[in-house]
Amino acid sequence: MFYHTQTQVKFPQLTIFFMTLASNYSTAPVSEFLLICFPNFQSWQHWLSLPLSLLFLLAMGANATLLLTIRLEAALHQPMYYLLSLLSLLDIVLCLTVIPKVLAIFWFDLRLISFSACFLQMYIMNSFLTMESCTFMVMAYDRYVAICQPLRYPSIITDQFVVKAAIFIVARNGLLTMPIPILSSQLRYCAGNVIKNCICTNMSVSKLSCDDITFNQLYQFVIGWTLLGSDLVLIVLSYSLILKTVLRIKAEGAMAKALSTCGSHFILILFFSTVLLVLVITNLARKRIPPDVPILLNILHHLIPPALNPIVYGVRTKEIKQGIQKLLRRL
Repeated sequence: MFYHTQTQVKFPQLTIFFMTLASNYSTAPVSEFLLICFPNFQSWQHWLSLPLSLLFLLAMGANATLLLTIRLEAALHQPMYYLLSLLSLLDIVLCLTVIPKVLAIFWFDLRLISFSACFLQMYIMNSFLTMESCTFMVMAYDRYVAICQPLRYPSIITDQFVVKAAIFIVARNGLLTMPIPILSSQLRYCAGNVIKNCICTNMSVSKLSCDDITFNQLYQFVIGWTLLGSDLVLIVLSYSLILKTVLRIKAEGAMAKALSTCGSHFILILFFSTVLLVLVITNLARKRIPPDVPILLNILHHLIPPALNPIVYGVRTKEIKQGIQKLLRRL
């Protein structure tokens, strides 16, 4: 009887103690996150780091070479190549934002990332991804004017046009994607600080919050599909008009020449859209596939297009190929 009474007295005290402890833990501010990367395949991360590091070096080297070639070769100081330079700059920033941290996790087990660094990475990924999409849209318009209105091309696509387009690309996407990390940073994180991803995506981070994240998810969904969707519609419209114009050309070889000028740009859009589409599909079918697959595809989407974009233009564009050859001779 004495034992029973003592237990009744002590049990509420222990309950209050643990509730207080849990309350203090849940309300403690998060100062850093822990990136787990591939939860189910920790053993082969070192092997994966080899192809990723090679692709990273290829992306950095190819884009730097392309930028230097366009900078030094006077014949390439044209609006189309300025837009290509902008695309290379965006690719370099995206790679540097994502891949070094991933490799640091694989090689040195440096999984911690500060609160501010995580949301900065989130902002750069969201804004620069949509900037790339918008750049493709402007490049499609450039090709439309060059083929459908060739006589007006010099007066429409000017250096001033490129400057205005660059300002529009940065301002539109930089401002409209800014609320995504801001909304995530204002959440209360009470479900731990372990992110089951290699990078700080909005969904991976916001899942750790004990607040309602409906508005956060809705804003990212609406703004993402609005920006990327509108760019895709305008790209498809531009190429539809280009195809319609090309089919009317009756001069021998003119059709092939017109299509060859769009070939490189179309391949770049294909790289960008295909990887993005596969990533979206795998996220929608998350319950049917291993959780590590979307994580890997997310990394590759920040690596494969940047590595292949300058190579495609370098191989398919005669002026760039000649410029690279001159650059190599100087070295």
